[in-house]
Amino acid sequence: MKTAEIKELTTAEIQERLATEKENLVRMKLNHSISPLDNPLLIKVARKTIARLATELRQRELTK
Repeated sequence: MKTAEIKELTTAEIQERLATEKENLVRMKLNHSISPLDNPLLIKVARKTIARLATELRQRELTK
């Protein structure tokens, strides 16, 4: 998910997406520890997406 796409979302949507991405990351890590994922770089992509969402959420908190 690109930064421009994240900025278009509402704060509630960002919080919802953040929770979903965190759940997916935990699930991917667990699956990867049991049997290797086809593409382990998806874990890296998920972490970066979570960071982008959290950053935008924090930016909005600071501007209020």
